[in-house]
Amino acid sequence: MKSPNAYQNIIVSFAAALVASAAPLLGAEPEPGFTALFNGKDLSGWSGNPAIWSVRDGLITGETKADPKLTHNTFLVYTNGNFADFELRLSYRITGGNSGVQYRSRALDPGACGPIITGYQADIVAARTFTGILYEERGRGILAKRGEKVVVPETEGKPKPQVVGSLGDAAELQTKIKDDDWNNYVIVAKGNHLQHFINGALMVDVIDNQASKAAKDGLLALQVHVGPPMTVQFRDIRIKALP
Repeated sequence: MKSPNAYQNIIVSFAAALVASAAPLLGAEPEPGFTALFNGKDLSGWSGNPAIWSVRDGLITGETKADPKLTHNTFLVYTNGNFADFELRLSYRITGGNSGVQYRSRALDPGACGPIITGYQADIVAARTFTGILYEERGRGILAKRGEKVVVPETEGKPKPQVVGSLGDAAELQTKIKDDDWNNYVIVAKGNHLQHFINGALMVDVIDNQASKAAKDGLLALQVHVGPPMTVQFRDIRIKALP
C-alpha cells in the first residue's frame, strides 16, 4: 500500500498536469492532433475589416473606436474551410465591450463595417453576465445561460430551451473568469451536443434537438460588437476534428 505522502504526490502531479494542459501555448506547437489556425504573424487565412482587425504583438486584435462608430456587429472570418465536429481551443483577453467566437456559422451579405455572421456563438463580454453562454447570433438568441445544462426541444419557430440540470452557480462560475487578463476558452461540438469551457470550468452543456435550426457544420469567426469602444485579442487558436 502506498503511503499517504505518495498518494499526495500523485494528486499534486495530476493537478499540475491539468493546469499545464489548460495553459496558453505562448507560441509553442499545438498539442498532438490539433492544427493551428493563426500563424502569430499576420491574418493569412482570415478575412475582416482591416480598419478593425490586425495583428499586434503577435495577437489577433479587434479594436473599435468612437469614430467611426460601428453600425453593426462584424467579424473576422476564418476562410480555410468549415468545421463540423471539433474541439476548438484558444485564449482571449477583452477590454471593454462585447465579443464572441462564432462556430458552425454562415455568412450573410456584408455590411458597411465588414462581414456579418449568423450562428452559434460562445460569448465573451467584459461585463460579468454573459461570458460563457451559448448565444445564436441573428437567430434564436440565448440558448443556454452560464451554469445551465439545456435541451433545446424540437419545435416549430423559436423554441424555449429547457433547463435540465445545473453546472454550478452562474456567479460562482464567473469567479473562474479573469477580468482584463488572458482566459482559456474551449468549445466542443459533437453532433448536436455543444459545450463551452473557460479556464477548465464547464460553463454550458447543450443538446440542440431543433433539427431545422441546429447547424451541423459551418464557419469559425471572431466578433466585435456595436457599443462603446473596445479591444479584444486572441492567441493560440487551434482545432482538432472529432470523429
